[in-house]
Amino acid sequence: MGDIATNRRAFHFYEITSKVEAGMILVGTEVKSLRSGRATIEHGYAHARDGRLTLLGVDIPAYEFAGPHRNHEPGRTRTLLVHKRQMRELETHASAKGNTLIPLRIYFHNGFAKVELGLARGRRAPDRRAAIRKRETERDIRRAMERRR
Repeated sequence: MGDIATNRRAFHFYEITSKVEAGMILVGTEVKSLRSGRATIEHGYAHARDGRLTLLGVDIPAYEFAGPHRNHEPGRTRTLLVHKRQMRELETHASAKGNTLIPLRIYFHNGFAKVELGLARGRRAPDRRAAIRKRETERDIRRAMERRR
């Protein structure tokens, strides 16, 4: 199964320095809602503090076939699972000035819901324009090389 949600805007507004995979602690209706392909992660971010990693701002809508008393809260804070060594590393890097942890995509791996987090640093407008210019020139070079074959 492919990606459930991707954060394409993250690569435009942030410079991603490293990526890490984390497991998600979910309730049953959240898993069913994810399996139906419904989630929004564009405004989400992760917070690393006191040896815990939490995911905030991610919206997993209520499962439509469950009753209102059995459903989950769509925008609740979710706990993420990583190894202790990774947690220490994330805490030190994310606490540095200008760095943040943002979700890049949510997907299923061997039946478990996973989130790919990116350690990001915000880009200014000139940096964004330079990145777009670089991406376009690389695309033009690739096209020219394909035509020459």
